[in-house]
Amino acid sequence: MITESIKHLNSNYDVVVVGGGPAGIAAALGAKESGAERILIVDREKEAGGILLQCIHPGFGLQHFKEELTGPEYAQRFLEQAIAQDIDIIADAYILDIDGDRRVKLMSGSHGMHVISAKATVLAMGARERTRGAIRTPGTRCSGVLTAGLAQRFVNLLGFLPGNKAVILGSGDIGLIMARRLTLEGVEVAGVFEIMPHANGLNRNIVQCLQDFNIPLYLSTTVVEIHGRDRIEGVTVAPVNEHLQPLADQSWYVPCDTLLLSIGLIPENELSRQLQLRIDPVTSGPVVSSTMETSMNGVFACGNVVHIHDLVDFVSQEAILAGRNAGLYVTKNRPPTDNIRLIPGENVAYCVPQTISSDRDHTVYMRVRRPLKESILKLGDIYEKKLRYVFPAEMVNLKVKPRFLQNFHGEALTIDILPLE
Repeated sequence: MITESIKHLNSNYDVVVVGGGPAGIAAALGAKESGAERILIVDREKEAGGILLQCIHPGFGLQHFKEELTGPEYAQRFLEQAIAQDIDIIADAYILDIDGDRRVKLMSGSHGMHVISAKATVLAMGARERTRGAIRTPGTRCSGVLTAGLAQRFVNLLGFLPGNKAVILGSGDIGLIMARRLTLEGVEVAGVFEIMPHANGLNRNIVQCLQDFNIPLYLSTTVVEIHGRDRIEGVTVAPVNEHLQPLADQSWYVPCDTLLLSIGLIPENELSRQLQLRIDPVTSGPVVSSTMETSMNGVFACGNVVHIHDLVDFVSQEAILAGRNAGLYVTKNRPPTDNIRLIPGENVAYCVPQTISSDRDHTVYMRVRRPLKESILKLGDIYEKKLRYVFPAEMVNLKVKPRFLQNFHGEALTIDILPLE
């Protein structure tokens, strides 16, 4: 994998990309494509590539490359393109601050402290896992309780097994994939326990990771207590009612020496808050326009820092768009500003971007609040689309064409996803 591609940092760049994961690399390539010349990718890990480096399972690239790749293979293809395009990459570096004039304060063990002037910046910091503290699970603070992503790093990169018998709380994709991974390594997985009445991972992962390996999935069930002093010895699990309150009289004990938490991701937005960007309370990421520009001119954002994606292919698609528009911002060839605001309506938790323009094609991403079998998506009163099913774990994509909007003269459109009557 790529560590660094430069020996000396410049003090001026057209575009500085914060984050060297799939979003950051794709954004840099997009910026290069649209005319930016000097581009820098900054990554805080020792190798660029992001979370893909520990995702050794296949399933990546089906949308973007039209073939199935592992995570490291997907990352390597993008990194090779970045190197071929003379994009500077610095790893094991940390961005302390970005000010309102887009001056980036960078700290690196190999390059020291630098202040870099950027004509545009792209935020692609990704997301972090929610921890035990986020859900306040009762019980002792013993060892053996860790997030699913950390367990994935232990097994796939460091060669350590976290334990011999595991319980997984939450049905996020990383948890489902780790259920299969641990089973293949000889660890007994007692079950996956999900507090919601539906799984929160992709359907393909439920089939390939749980059903194919006879790992039980308990819906509307959660861990109510962790037992053990020095090391976890077991957990008490209980079903929950419609208000997600545990039914203690129906609880049971599950012995285990490992508890993996797969309870969601949180966009990594410390820099966004320092910049005082407008944050969407539902996504916990920056509010963005159709060009992926944030509420501050010249600052763009993409990937999981904006909202949590299902597939890395969608991350790359969104990041290339953000990078292209960052490059156009530098070359002063920006597209017209947005003139329509999108409002999440019935059964729509959020939509990204939050605004669109009536004279360009757009892809709008959204998530539903509850699953529906047959439904209809309504873009105001101007467009309808039938959907076979919708699921909170799977993003809904809507291609918006200018012809849909040619007779619309309002300022806002509401997106609803309703049951098909």
